[in-house]
Amino acid sequence: MPILAAGNKAGLTARRAAAMRRSVERGFTLIELMVVVTIIALASAAVVLVIPDPRGRLLDDAERFAARAHAAHDSAIVEGRSVSVWVSREGYGFDRRANGAWQPISEKPLRVARWADDVRPVIASSEGRDRVIFDSTGLANAPFDVQLRRGGDASVTVRFGADGTVTIGG
Repeated sequence: MPILAAGNKAGLTARRAAAMRRSVERGFTLIELMVVVTIIALASAAVVLVIPDPRGRLLDDAERFAARAHAAHDSAIVEGRSVSVWVSREGYGFDRRANGAWQPISEKPLRVARWADDVRPVIASSEGRDRVIFDSTGLANAPFDVQLRRGGDASVTVRFGADGTVTIGG
């Protein structure tokens, strides 16, 4: 029967083997942790992309409306005559002042447009149509807000400043 003593090769090997077993059993390697973190990140990204934004389509409609209103502002300056933006419950459109009366604009991008089925503007006028007018210098006749709503909670406001700026707010 061999005797294990300090300095004995068999004893050193046994201690090394025990130490190796302890170090192997201590935890996870860096690569294993990085793989787990990557899997969690990919799963989180997939969940975020699947969850619909309650303001998504509403914000798209507001941006489209604001861009077209800004085009009407530019058109008033370039043509040197007043252009109006009107908003109703069904949609919005643009008119040009000609021969003392408002004439609908039929050219793109200022054609009449309808709101998406689930988008509803808040109309202040009793006539069912609100209007802001850009004069030939691009100034609006008055500050004007168009609040768009979808469902119960989601809403976006398109603001027309007296200086003719068109911005989108929450």
